[in-house]
Amino acid sequence: MASNGIFYSSLTFIFIGILELGFISFPAEAAIKKYQFDIQVKNVSRLCHAKPIVTVNGRFPGPTIYVREGDRVLVNVTNYAQYNMSIHWHGLKQYRNGWADGPAYITQCPIQKGSSYTYDFNVTGQRGTLWWHAHIFWLRATVYGAIVIMPKQGTPYPFPRPNMEVNILLGEWWNTDVEEVVRQGTKMGLPPNMSDAHTINGKPGPLFPCSEKHTFAMEVEPGKTYLLRIVNAALNDELFFGVSGHKMTVVEVDAVYTKPFITETILIAPGQTTNVLVQANQPPGRYFMATRPFMDVPIPVDNKTATAILQYKGIPNTVLPSLPQLPAPNDTEFALSYNRKLRSLNSPQFPANLPIKIDRKLFYTIGFGKDSCPTCINGTRLLASLNNISFVMPQTALLQAHYLNLTGVFRTDFPDKPPTPFNYTGAPLTASLGTVHGTKPSLSKLAFNSTVELVLQDTNLLTVESHPFHLHGYNFFVVGTGIGNFDPVKDPAKYDLVDPIERNTVGVPTGGWTAIRFRADNPGVWFMHCHLELHTGWGLKTAFVVEDGAGPDQSILPPPKDLPAC
Repeated sequence: MASNGIFYSSLTFIFIGILELGFISFPAEAAIKKYQFDIQVKNVSRLCHAKPIVTVNGRFPGPTIYVREGDRVLVNVTNYAQYNMSIHWHGLKQYRNGWADGPAYITQCPIQKGSSYTYDFNVTGQRGTLWWHAHIFWLRATVYGAIVIMPKQGTPYPFPRPNMEVNILLGEWWNTDVEEVVRQGTKMGLPPNMSDAHTINGKPGPLFPCSEKHTFAMEVEPGKTYLLRIVNAALNDELFFGVSGHKMTVVEVDAVYTKPFITETILIAPGQTTNVLVQANQPPGRYFMATRPFMDVPIPVDNKTATAILQYKGIPNTVLPSLPQLPAPNDTEFALSYNRKLRSLNSPQFPANLPIKIDRKLFYTIGFGKDSCPTCINGTRLLASLNNISFVMPQTALLQAHYLNLTGVFRTDFPDKPPTPFNYTGAPLTASLGTVHGTKPSLSKLAFNSTVELVLQDTNLLTVESHPFHLHGYNFFVVGTGIGNFDPVKDPAKYDLVDPIERNTVGVPTGGWTAIRFRADNPGVWFMHCHLELHTGWGLKTAFVVEDGAGPDQSILPPPKDLPAC
């Protein structure tokens, strides 16, 4: 089954159809899947604008990676673009193998123009929908694609088997060059211009100009069930998604099975994935699938609705589709109630291995501030911080520095709690509290196999805002969330310690907090950051150094020979 990305991605529907009909027999033993990713610049047209964009194999979105649980994956990335490049396999745990994780200057130096690097990793103990994306600058605006991990041979889904599976990738589109947009924003010390449209599978849909042919459509047959594998690949927006006239059954998030529940709308933050079942049980017609942002503070977002079409077989294209009723853009109550419904399946076959006894308790505050910037419009620029520390990107990859014991690259003095406690979500504070951004990054060191509880607390430094946080190298359990200041006495009593949702990216609510737990059993250097690219660029990120264990299979693997040099 080894193949390249172009073949698989272009024949997605055929492949899934054949797979479901059972014509393909996968070997029981683990296979090696090989892909070639050519990073190329290609002219693409959307919204009446043509521009060069960075692509993989000339595709936007890029090819889908199809694997089976237990497989080994080799992706050779060759960079023909003018930008440095690195690819992150979002949600794959990469046990002992941070060399294949991908964030530039964290686990590797980027792939230079004209160079290649082979990401070599195993897919162990995971199945479901994940995704891959560029992890340098804002290049993931166009460099992204889905990862579909089928269960082991003979292992059925823990939900009714769908007749077909379809990937739905939600993204953003800028009419101008994204990197130039970022440069202008940085120069002015202001947020870059927001996107001109959202997209579904790279297409904004017919509500936008010049978009009749830039509309994704899927054909369904009455009585059949469809699994939608939904990815939020947008840079800066949490998104609602719904299908007009049809309910969805949520069965998985971030490649972890959930207790099924029915909803008319899902909420999905950047970095997250959600699998839903949709039954074609409505009067045959044409129905819009639609997405638009959720934002419950007065910050400008691209609030236009991107659409795709669910079309029953035999219905002519002249029939006008109907739009789904999505929640109001600032519907905080829907967001909170939706996330409360997410629960781990926690079955004998798919247990929730939640840490109960905690070795290390961490409390990280999220804040904005202003920094002196003589070249900027107001003489200041925005920055973001965790525990009042704004992350400084190194010039040497942190994992290499850790593995080779290089001194002077990073410190391990990141504080377990904020240096100055205050009323985190009270009246807006304009002071930066003297935000620190030194000459090298400050990391937190974790003992191998220690159990960690981390509370992420939003603050009203400049403004409150929701933040989707992604932890590389790990899944974690979301044991609690709430609005206002976290109460270390009262709030843990309300934790869900039975079937909390397990995932790799979680939203911290506006003016609220989220508590997560994980076991630090994957040695290496692992990035943790807000998945809003805007905030990441301002410094809303950190990393954990997880020490080696004593056992022979509890230490970092040696680096590959073709690891890019800085």
